[in-house]
Amino acid sequence: MSWTWQLEKADGTVVAGRDLVKETWISQGDAESWLGEHWPGLLKAGIDQVTLMEDGRIEYGPMSLHPAPE
Repeated sequence: MSWTWQLEKADGTVVAGRDLVKETWISQGDAESWLGEHWPGLLKAGIDQVTLMEDGRIEYGPMSLHPAPE
C-alpha cells in the first residue's frame, strides 16, 4: 500500500509543482503525522486543502489547511 497527499487549491484544482515534495508513506498514520508537521509550510506555499489517497483511491478529503474561524 502507498499513501499520498493530493495537494489542492480551495476550488479543488490539484497543485503540482517542482517546489512541492511528492512523498509517499507505507501507512496512513505516517502520512497523517507528516501532514501534522508540515501543514503550515504547505499553507504558506499556497495549498488550501489536501486529500489523502491510498493507491490512487480517496481515503478522505478534501480537508482544509486553513484554521477554523472562531
